[in-house]
Amino acid sequence: MMPALEYRQSTPRFLAARGASSTRLGGRMSGVLASSVAPLRLVHRAEPSLPAGEWTRLRPLLSGICGSDVSLLTGRSSPYFGAVVSMPFVPGHEVVAETLDDLPGLAKGSRVVVDPVLSCAVRGGPPCRWCISGQHSRCDRVTGGRVAAGLQTGYCTDTGGGWGRQMIAHAAQLHPVPDTLDDRRAVLVEPLACAMHSVRRAEVPAGAAVLIVGAGTVGLLTLLALRALTKAGPIYVVAKHAHQHTRARELGATEVFEPARAARAVRRACGGTLERPMIGGDFLLGGADVAFECTGAGSGLDMALRLVRAGGTVLLSGMPSGGVDLTPVWFRELNLVGSYASSGSAPRPAAESQTDELETGEPAGGAFAEAIALATAAPLDGYVDAVYPLSRWREAIGHAAKAGQLGAVKVAFDPGRN
Repeated sequence: MMPALEYRQSTPRFLAARGASSTRLGGRMSGVLASSVAPLRLVHRAEPSLPAGEWTRLRPLLSGICGSDVSLLTGRSSPYFGAVVSMPFVPGHEVVAETLDDLPGLAKGSRVVVDPVLSCAVRGGPPCRWCISGQHSRCDRVTGGRVAAGLQTGYCTDTGGGWGRQMIAHAAQLHPVPDTLDDRRAVLVEPLACAMHSVRRAEVPAGAAVLIVGAGTVGLLTLLALRALTKAGPIYVVAKHAHQHTRARELGATEVFEPARAARAVRRACGGTLERPMIGGDFLLGGADVAFECTGAGSGLDMALRLVRAGGTVLLSGMPSGGVDLTPVWFRELNLVGSYASSGSAPRPAAESQTDELETGEPAGGAFAEAIALATAAPLDGYVDAVYPLSRWREAIGHAAKAGQLGAVKVAFDPGRN
């Protein structure tokens, strides 16, 4: 048996969490997390068993708390996902871990990061059309195969997740971590790989004016990826908090705007006219060429849609929640693009040539190989600034939910710590 944080969904739990999400976590939400209807519990559960094939047990060293995890626990996740998870599950998909079994080419005791997508290579059987093309994040078979349904590790009852003392993973999901990359940087590799994938999905033209809405982990790593992978022109960031302004400038933001003045600031920077409807936020006739929505909130998407020029692109990096007026998509003929996970993560060992590219436009070595290299070189010290044991999970979730207000970027669990 092992300690783990286990998520169980029921209608009362879902409604209680959703009702509390409209209030501050320090008030009503903290009461829900402590109550009998809390969707998350610290339990002792059986260690996951290994399926046949190239699987290993993992001992998580650090596991991040993602914005999608907070949305799940506060009832803001879409019911859409109910069909592609299996319960109860142990959350945690941003994981740096140590292998507990030998694999071909990967010895027991190796430090790895986990690509959480449970694609055809992991589940067994013939690959679907998307896995054949290297676009594993689009896999059509995330509910079948040799493990239970789950779009990712961290949403599958059979694999466990990083918020437990032990989990399992397939060789195709594992990427060795070099000694030059410490655990606090390594736990950022998965969200960085996702950011790099989203930047490629947006197809940013050279010299384009780019707007990033939100400067939490997703927004900051998207900024890093834009500067590393594209020839974008000015990059403007909308950020609420002072420490986010500082970090965005460190990563190459041209200017950083507070949300209340974003519309006027983008008009001044990119041109256009500011229009004020009788109801709703201001919008531009003109604006940025490309916008990345990195908050996961309806208000963030609403801002992005209103501040992009006609024919521009808005990319959804954050998991959407809340109602949004889509009129700008129709009226301004916008391109609304989704980006999920990190497509193109090549099974280990990586292909011999790192210069060949998959259909995704990503190197044959995969997004994770690139993300590991960038995480090693980039100025990411201090991004993981709070680490908690599982026993302090309520405090950890509260910290993550209010990370911006508390001056934090990424909050993580150390499941081995008492």
